[in-house]
Amino acid sequence: MTDGAFQPWIVVPVYDHEHAIGTMVERLLPHGVPIQLVDDGSGQSCAQVLRDLAQRHAGQVWLHRLPQNGGKGAAVIAGMREAASRGASHALQIDADGQHDADDVPRFLAEAKAHPDAVINGRPVYDESVPKGRLVGRYATHVWVWINTLSFAIADSMCGFRAYPLAATLALLDRERVGLRMDFDVEIIVRLHWAGLEVRSLPTRVTYPLDGVSHFDLWRDNLRISKMHARLFFGMLWRAPRLLGRRLAAVLRG
Repeated sequence: MTDGAFQPWIVVPVYDHEHAIGTMVERLLPHGVPIQLVDDGSGQSCAQVLRDLAQRHAGQVWLHRLPQNGGKGAAVIAGMREAASRGASHALQIDADGQHDADDVPRFLAEAKAHPDAVINGRPVYDESVPKGRLVGRYATHVWVWINTLSFAIADSMCGFRAYPLAATLALLDRERVGLRMDFDVEIIVRLHWAGLEVRSLPTRVTYPLDGVSHFDLWRDNLRISKMHARLFFGMLWRAPRLLGRRLAAVLRG
């Protein structure tokens, strides 16, 4: 891919984040990258905020509304497809709730431009605001991801701040089913790794705002994620010879 073909868009999935999304958009606008907002079936108050943002910043902010809530993954995928239809080569996914440091957008884009066929994945650097229970749960997922990829290539599979090469990502989504809710971030990056894409990690500051809105359902989403890990484990088993062969080839090259 040549430099001239590098056309990044920012994709922001939104579900009832009317109090945070305006600030996030204001922090993203100075980077001069088109912003694709995806309204994942939000209530009327958030929907109106999003319409106002798209109208106020027409030409840099686009809005796509899903008729009903389909989950974070469904919103990100819809945003990717919308961005690709407008000529995007890469999608930089970032959450709407202000957890992620929008000042790091240039770092992610520079890394994506330098490595256009790789997934540029955020590796969170937390402050004291992070709930300790979240850290324990994330580590359990990290272990399962390392098992299911037979590698440590994915330092953090749950961070929603990452840049995707759209051609490879959409091709994978066209041929494989992935989770559409809180299981999306983990499953898509594991499957892209299986498909042979390099995953490059960038440290980035992550905070948990005191007034943040979380849509994580403790029981339902943990059950969904557990099923996903089991599904990936059985998918890894028949891929194991190829994954191990890839690791051996990398060692020999190194």
